[in-house]
Amino acid sequence: MSRVAVLKGGWSAEREVSLVSGAACATALRSLGHDVVEIDVAPDLSAVLTREAPEVVFNALHGRFGEDGCVQGLLEVLGLPYTHSGVLASALAMDKPMAKRVFSDAGLPLARGRIVSREEMLAGEPMDRPYVVKPINEGSSVGVEIVLAGDNVGPRELATWRHGDAVLVEEYIPGREIQVAVMGDEALGAIEIQAFGRFYDYDTKYKDGRARHIMPAGIPRAAQDEACDIALSAHRALGCRGVTRADLRYDDTGEGVGRFALLEVNTQPGMTPLSLVPEIAAYRGMDFTRLVGWILEDASCRR
Repeated sequence: MSRVAVLKGGWSAEREVSLVSGAACATALRSLGHDVVEIDVAPDLSAVLTREAPEVVFNALHGRFGEDGCVQGLLEVLGLPYTHSGVLASALAMDKPMAKRVFSDAGLPLARGRIVSREEMLAGEPMDRPYVVKPINEGSSVGVEIVLAGDNVGPRELATWRHGDAVLVEEYIPGREIQVAVMGDEALGAIEIQAFGRFYDYDTKYKDGRARHIMPAGIPRAAQDEACDIALSAHRALGCRGVTRADLRYDDTGEGVGRFALLEVNTQPGMTPLSLVPEIAAYRGMDFTRLVGWILEDASCRR
């Protein structure tokens, strides 16, 4: 058994979710017999890790610093093996425009989009409605806005965002919300999310009763297989390792065969009671404790 440091909390917009993920993972690791120290991450992380002397780090951080390559770089400097993706893959996945370039080069289906500055937004509509406005480097749908044809909100109101000097604006893809878990070199399956609100936003993801989860996704088997192929290709294109989750839209609102659009890849999927990767893994016969154990073992192999 190993001495494991579980990193959780931090100071990103997803701090509260990370605390829940970290606590759940720590409990699972203790049940497997590991010596676990839980660390609510602060700027003195390097000193804390040096003092605690873990053999391996279980990264349960979400959002900035936790999954954008920063903490991964620190762990590399300290010579500590850690869970999930490395520095480059984490940084690429978190930077949505850069990830889209990688996905485009890999031939994966995407929503049309472009980076829009605050000044451009103030000058008028960035594209024909409906469209989606996203922070360039946040996760868990933090700061995401959908602008539909009849909405009163306009570019001037959206230009008050608090997530940097520019945003990513993409065409809105109607249809279904599909997410796929990838574990190692295998896509575990596709799940469908039916949000009871406007869309699968931050509150919907982490508050019970806000969405319906359908596993496997209620789309044709051929479409499920296609979703898994896209997710695995995206995982590989970014150079990810461990477990990731790909977010897709499936537009089956028209006639004929539906079309997919890959939205993003999450390199630090949530591990809360409402999180999707554990639910997909459970459908495949892997309970939460086994999943956490596999993630740790995958990191330990790189020691």
